[in-house]
Amino acid sequence: MEHTRDWNGQSRSLKRKSQEHGDHKLLNNFSLDDLNEDLFERILSWLPTSTFFRLTSVAKRWKSVADSASFKLACSSIPSRDPWFFMVAPNLNQSIIFDSAERTWKRLNHPPLLHQEFNKGCMPVAASGGLICYRNSSGSFIVSNPVTGTCSEIPLLEFSPQNQPLNAIVMSTNTKDQQLSYKIVLVFGELPNLVFRVYNSSSGSWEGETVLRRKVDDCSMQFDSTEDDNVVYFLSKAGIVVASNMQRSPSKQYSSVITGKNGEEIVYFLSSTGTIVACNLKSKCYIEYPRLLPLLSEYSIDVVECNGEMLVVLLSEFLETASLRVWKYDEAKRGWHQIAAMPASMSHGWYGKKVDINCVGAGNQIFICLNSSELCTYVLCDLVSNNWVELPNCCINGEVIDFMSSFSFEPRIEASV
Repeated sequence: MEHTRDWNGQSRSLKRKSQEHGDHKLLNNFSLDDLNEDLFERILSWLPTSTFFRLTSVAKRWKSVADSASFKLACSSIPSRDPWFFMVAPNLNQSIIFDSAERTWKRLNHPPLLHQEFNKGCMPVAASGGLICYRNSSGSFIVSNPVTGTCSEIPLLEFSPQNQPLNAIVMSTNTKDQQLSYKIVLVFGELPNLVFRVYNSSSGSWEGETVLRRKVDDCSMQFDSTEDDNVVYFLSKAGIVVASNMQRSPSKQYSSVITGKNGEEIVYFLSSTGTIVACNLKSKCYIEYPRLLPLLSEYSIDVVECNGEMLVVLLSEFLETASLRVWKYDEAKRGWHQIAAMPASMSHGWYGKKVDINCVGAGNQIFICLNSSELCTYVLCDLVSNNWVELPNCCINGEVIDFMSSFSFEPRIEASV
């Protein structure tokens, strides 16, 4: 821009005043209070959830929006929200999340229903959309929106498979005509005898038991033999092989995810022997994927769902170092291939510490909890950039809290139960 100096030496622009100056003046006089209610709510619906709640303390009008049905309708049209990670630890009677957008820890109001005596031992077991599913010590389920604190108790599952281990608990949500519905899927049994049950919120009831058969062309058994001299070996998630039935910690007992593709829903879970089992709910069959590593190898493994696909996160030890890698199964080639790897300089320090990993996916991100008797840390992985970031400890009221696992969900004010 050209400048000149006027008679008293002050700089003056030669550029002609434009209409922008007038527009700028109008913007300075603009207030959100001048908007009609519909437009006002539409604008607020695009705010990040954390930002919205901070702004509700500004004025009564802003606070009243949160309870508006039309505002919730506007929120439901937002295609996605940056994920929050709901943290899990034994005897943690409070709700703590990690906000991936602001990269901060936050404490939410714990749902009143979970404060009741018979629900104090409730543990989160699944999540989808804006909802978290809890399971109490009696086996009953509670679905909650952790943002609003609203809860709904699921009817007790009657006639559950007797003396059959519960392998997987997964949850899926669906929005149709601005109405949210969800399903909870349970997979019971011991290979090769598996069954599943489904709760559908649309009907408010459990569907009947369905038997899963092994897929005819499942060739995984040629890769995998778990029986030798009548001893069945079970691989713990901490990488320890034991020759007896294994019970995982209640906070991470069900390593399972669900994906939906081409009208088919597939539940993936880790079997007691460390293999990955894929259950197709539509075709009512299952397969076992070949192992990534030999049975007696030292490793910790978990399954995650990212962008509708099942991935495996594997922490292994080899040549006196530890490596953390993400793998994807190629159905066409019937083999695993690596899609991401943590830099060796980050993972080497975990060698020999018997580290247990518990992971959850959200879009292109994987949140990883690493635990052992010597450490507790959290890592966020971006699969697109292969960027791995170690997160700060969570400190609430001056106390550092250690978590064992997490669940990802979208902070949805409008999600109802």
